[in-house]
Amino acid sequence: MSEVKISAEPRTEFGKGGARRTRRAGKVPAVLYGHGEKPKHIALPSREFAAAIRKGGANQLFAIDITDGTQVLALPKAIQRDPIKDTFEHVDLLLVRRGEKVTVEVPVQLTGDAARDTLIVHDHDTLSVTADATKVPDHLEASIEGLEAGSQVTAGDVQLPAGVELVGDSDQMVASVTAAPTAEQLEATLPEVETATDEAEAEVGEGTEGSEGADAAPAAEGDEARTEA
Repeated sequence: MSEVKISAEPRTEFGKGGARRTRRAGKVPAVLYGHGEKPKHIALPSREFAAAIRKGGANQLFAIDITDGTQVLALPKAIQRDPIKDTFEHVDLLLVRRGEKVTVEVPVQLTGDAARDTLIVHDHDTLSVTADATKVPDHLEASIEGLEAGSQVTAGDVQLPAGVELVGDSDQMVASVTAAPTAEQLEATLPEVETATDEAEAEVGEGTEGSEGADAAPAAEGDEARTEA
């Protein structure tokens, strides 16, 4: 993954109010930390940052040129988004150096097609790996081509690029292949639904009949009273 150059400026306003003003100015509040250095608060241009993340993913490497003359390399460590506006609220950036090994979560993509009449269950969407900070893959791949029901794909089956190493258990489940339900199996559930519906309608009918009977009784008594009179 190639690095993306992006400009930034020091941020002097903090707290919720300062963050809101930063976002209204078209920038993303961010903090740089790592290598034992004091955290540095900066503001990134929203459009450029969003475009880089869309193209390179959450592990996009940034070459940040700060207006105070500082130049650093950093990887996103945590990204906060607004779920409604789909905008970036805040970013934590980890300082890295060229040649330095980092541990990151990388998305796993399944390639190929499993056997007919099967369903794929994706148990884990990412895997934790270590890689050179400047060579973090944007995704990993695992093949499910031709797999039959009952087959499994583990972390050890995922293709790792040169220089990338798996962190954790190679037996960790990534995906499993199960048999798709047949038309008969799906239809077998329908009578149960229909029966439940019929029972509910019957209960409503019984309640209605009871109500009508209760309303009719006083009317009949009134008629008898008028007849006697």
